[in-house]
Amino acid sequence: MLVILENKPLSRYTKHAIIEVIPMPELPEVETTLRGLKPHVEGQTVTNLLIRNHHLRWPVPTQLPKLLGNQAIRQLSRRAKYLLWRFNHGTLITHLGMSGYFRVLHCDVKAEKHDHIDLILNSNTCIRYCDPRRFGAFVWTTADPATHTLLQKLGVEPLSPDFNADYLFTYAKRRQCSIKQFIMNHHIVVGVGNIYAAESLFAAKINPKRAANQVGKSRLASLVTEIKRILRKAIKAGGTTLKNFHHADGKPGFFKFHLQVYGQANAPCPHCATPIKQITQAQRSTYYCPKCQR
Repeated sequence: MLVILENKPLSRYTKHAIIEVIPMPELPEVETTLRGLKPHVEGQTVTNLLIRNHHLRWPVPTQLPKLLGNQAIRQLSRRAKYLLWRFNHGTLITHLGMSGYFRVLHCDVKAEKHDHIDLILNSNTCIRYCDPRRFGAFVWTTADPATHTLLQKLGVEPLSPDFNADYLFTYAKRRQCSIKQFIMNHHIVVGVGNIYAAESLFAAKINPKRAANQVGKSRLASLVTEIKRILRKAIKAGGTTLKNFHHADGKPGFFKFHLQVYGQANAPCPHCATPIKQITQAQRSTYYCPKCQR
């Protein structure tokens, strides 16, 4: 998972910030992308949409350039890991997939190999979508996006008031899967990816292997608190990355420096010095402290 948001010089063309998200973007990374794009796109008019490759996760609609041409972007928002580009006559739903990212460029900047889609704005700005693996999506709907197949069965937003101990307890008491799998289920709560699940469970001192219905309400309350705290912290840091990362002001923004257990197999627990253990759950790596998280 890599997020880049940097003020990168682009020769004579532009000094716009570049917003990139490379695999696998979770909620904090998508929120970072949203916050980087909003100042450049809201209130702007799409003067042209250039599609170089229609073959993403689902075919990009051939009529999209005609639908969006000369239309103003009224609002850019997020639902789970989807970005919602709202126009007067409909909504463009985009997803970054495993390797997609947006860049804010001057229109004259030459496209590269995996640059599949350009939204050209009346500000002479290009919102360019790059996706080496092509698992991203551009979907158009004229209906309420909340009713779209991609969104209608999603769980609550983890940073909303609806995500609380009562809500989690109501669903957890019927589930025998592990608590880690439970909080990563996007039908329950969206955006708690593998890294954030591991970190939240560690902070709440809950063993990731424990069955969801065996976790008491008071401990679930602690878990809700930690999920919110850690996601907010990750968003403030710009997400989690494994390479050099800088905000638009040039300052580094690694959430990786705040990781307590994820990726720390055999390293001493920061609380008790017990070696961090790594196991596999549902084909995903899980990291935890066997002493602190009994």
